[in-house]
Amino acid sequence: MQGLRRGYHTNCWGPLGGHPVGVTSIKDLTYMTFGDMRTAVEEIAAVGYTGVEMFDGNLEALAQSPADLRALLANTGVHLFAVYSGANFIYPDVLNDELARIERITSIAAEFEAEYLVIGGGAKRPEGVQDDDYERLAEGLGRVSDIADQHGMVAHYHPHLTTLGETPAEVARIFSLTPINFCPDMAHLAAAGGDPAQMIREHADRIKYVHLKDLRFEPFAFLPLGKGELDMSAIIEALAEIKYDGWVTVELDSHPDPKGAAADSFHYLDAQGI
Repeated sequence: MQGLRRGYHTNCWGPLGGHPVGVTSIKDLTYMTFGDMRTAVEEIAAVGYTGVEMFDGNLEALAQSPADLRALLANTGVHLFAVYSGANFIYPDVLNDELARIERITSIAAEFEAEYLVIGGGAKRPEGVQDDDYERLAEGLGRVSDIADQHGMVAHYHPHLTTLGETPAEVARIFSLTPINFCPDMAHLAAAGGDPAQMIREHADRIKYVHLKDLRFEPFAFLPLGKGELDMSAIIEALAEIKYDGWVTVELDSHPDPKGAAADSFHYLDAQGI
């Protein structure tokens, strides 16, 4: 698996949240890292990564000065190759607003030659999951795929704790209803009771992009690669078995030393020959 392109997500350089306007306006409910994204990109590049993924809200904010963003990417030699967004998908009354937001962000990402649109979501209702919620999610993901196609990008569903896509059975149910690609996040899959290596093999034909991070179960925490309890060797073996040759993106929700954590994971990938 030598020669894989290494990327890092900018989400670790500040507290995670959502755009405050989104509380009263669904069309503006983007993810946000409340930190200096220019510093994030510069430090990611300094460690040695050649690409970055950003949250939709951070990309939209930086793209308000497109020349500055292009200069940042050019000066650091970093490729903005992916953007992460999400939606509830199960509420028909707000779906068009959610999709309008995703379309707006995808259009921006395409202007900077991003390749991947990563989507999380599928809300859980207070009263519990309804029978047709998975069908509603699948329909929304189909429309997301169409949006990505129209902008020359590739859409991927990212199973995530707290959504309809947590456990292996839930992930399999979603993929039985939609042909969207699969962005496996190894730590989220394991935290929900899955075997990431087995899920990679099971859904190999959908995997064009992956997220890597490590996990400690007690007390629960996401960690740099090699610092937790996941069998990363088995995960890497499974990726090699399916002949994966895309971007490998490391990300953490938070860390007191973002650059140091990025470096720890980079050195781990070095040691694994990736």
